[in-house]
Amino acid sequence: MFDVDALARIDITTLVPHQGAMCLWQRVLAADETSVVVSTDSHRHTDNPLRSDNLLRAVHLAEFGAQAMAVHGGLLALATHAPVRKGFLVALRGVSLHVTRIDDLHNELIGHAELLMQGQDSQQYAFRIEHAGRLLAEGRAAVMLQD
Repeated sequence: MFDVDALARIDITTLVPHQGAMCLWQRVLAADETSVVVSTDSHRHTDNPLRSDNLLRAVHLAEFGAQAMAVHGGLLALATHAPVRKGFLVALRGVSLHVTRIDDLHNELIGHAELLMQGQDSQQYAFRIEHAGRLLAEGRAAVMLQD
């Protein structure tokens, strides 16, 4: 569905409502009708707005997952020439965290989001976040889309 070269040129800030340092993902590695793979090293940035007490806790991986979902939703909109719609996170389910913090991880994070169900005004996704082949977090989330 998406050409790898075209994905490399995507400006993620056009796909998600978050801007500046709050836009957590930096690159789209792969995408199709039902999934996206993204990467970032923003977890290492000292100005990451999710940090507190100079730490970035694993609980924030749910936000990384939600933003991976938003990237995929934005790509779907672009593919159909529809406007990119904001999504509001309404539910998290089955979230498992396999680490306590992520600011001390040296390699890029890789995020996966898989579209499970889609209605006219809602989407449900499964997400997982990995680092150097190790699973850090996984779960499911639902969003309501706004015009």
